[in-house]
Amino acid sequence: MPRLTTFLIFLAVAIAILGGMHGYIWLRLVRDPGLPEPWRRLLTWMLLGAGLLIPLGLFAARLAGRSWIRVIPSAAFLWMGMAFLLFATLLAVDVVRSGAWLSSWVADWFRQLPEPPADPARRQFVARAVAGGAVLVAGTAGLVSYRSATGPAVIEEVPIRLPKLPPSLSGYTIAQISDLHVGPTIREKEVRRVIEQTNALKPDLIVITGDLVDGTPRELGHIVAELARLQARHGVVFNTGNHEYYSGVDAWLELLPTLGIRPLRNQQVAIGDEGGRFTLAGVDDWSASQFGRGHGMDLEKAVAGHDGERPLVLLAHQPRDFEAAVRAGVDLQLSGHTHGGQLFPFNLAVRATVPWVKGLYRETFDNRTGQIYVSRGTGYWGPPMRLGSPPEISKLILTS
Repeated sequence: MPRLTTFLIFLAVAIAILGGMHGYIWLRLVRDPGLPEPWRRLLTWMLLGAGLLIPLGLFAARLAGRSWIRVIPSAAFLWMGMAFLLFATLLAVDVVRSGAWLSSWVADWFRQLPEPPADPARRQFVARAVAGGAVLVAGTAGLVSYRSATGPAVIEEVPIRLPKLPPSLSGYTIAQISDLHVGPTIREKEVRRVIEQTNALKPDLIVITGDLVDGTPRELGHIVAELARLQARHGVVFNTGNHEYYSGVDAWLELLPTLGIRPLRNQQVAIGDEGGRFTLAGVDDWSASQFGRGHGMDLEKAVAGHDGERPLVLLAHQPRDFEAAVRAGVDLQLSGHTHGGQLFPFNLAVRATVPWVKGLYRETFDNRTGQIYVSRGTGYWGPPMRLGSPPEISKLILTS
């Protein structure tokens, strides 16, 4: 399918979802409470404007190199998160109320009681109470999630046993950064904090498992250049995520090596010394083949020639092909992409599409056993909010 057609379909679906979500919020916060004028008209126009702000913000994000324009995507993404929380809160209330009404109706039907007459005043009181409560709950959740997303990352220390690991490498540490999403709202301050937190771990190896940027090197190169200060005994390795392919991937693949960051693209490298080694492989993002010749995930090429005598660790941005990786002999896969769901209850939708959402999993396929660690992500995408899924920098401790 041509990329333009794919984009137009995505745009139509996104507009339909945004329109439906804002329409539902208007019904519950403006129409049902029976707000008097001019409040009804004012809130209607405010919701309409806020809804239009989101696509405008997504467009303005591509011009984020200009500081004054960054205000637009920041406001748009913040409202996107708040609108989602409002929608989810109101929907949860309606589900509970519908369940209670249905239970009452069934009970009355069995008792053959007449339905009580409608009370408009009571109905309006309940609608206003629901609207006010939803705004309070969503606002509190929004504040908590904003502080979580924009604060320091949580350091997750995760011991991982690899039976084939040489004893000399037992205790080897890998710091994993994933889904940093440097862009309109994640700038120099946030990148420097991530560097300081990562270097403080004194890792043997640093891996960046994709979605590092949301913008081109011309827009963000001076910020990403800060990553040259990352320090690890065996260096810094990177593999592409889907957002690199929206951001001029070839230019980034030229720039990163100048910062001391080595891209692994369907290839492998030995990590360690003569005392013991493991194999580290990396693949292009799962979606990369859509973006032209020379790009595409090739797991077979990435693991070719591995003898199976030493552990094979794979960097793959998306966790969806974990089963294929285990069948190919991968002992440990490091991924991101899911953000751990980022904003509850969106994590429920993420879990419906992929079973490996966050944390460490151990699976067996065709008598082959492998492990996958899925990072919640170090930054965020879209709304500067994280609810139930704080940002993380993973300190993976390999043991034999």
